[in-house]
Amino acid sequence: MRLGIVRGKVVLSLSDPGLMGTRFLIVEAVTARGLAAHDRTGGGKQLIVADHLAPAEGQMIAFVEGREGANPYWPGRAPVDAYCSLLVDTVDYHPPGRKSQEF
Repeated sequence: MRLGIVRGKVVLSLSDPGLMGTRFLIVEAVTARGLAAHDRTGGGKQLIVADHLAPAEGQMIAFVEGREGANPYWPGRAPVDAYCSLLVDTVDYHPPGRKSQEF
């Protein structure tokens, strides 16, 4: 599971029938440097994440990748590699040699 910041959404004109009702988000992965900066910069590569939780743009989420990303569609099959698994309220991050910060 990784953290990411929602940067936008993807609108499809045609999709797989198994994905009916699924939103797709543009998510920027959060790096340790991004957490330490405490400014929601993210800092990682952007990717497309399937979603059913409807986070707002700029909100931090946690997402899973690989086979775990397709598990919410079980027993069916869905061409999904990443899935928004939770909405993040706060993060308590302790960078080495610094006081704790709440995100």
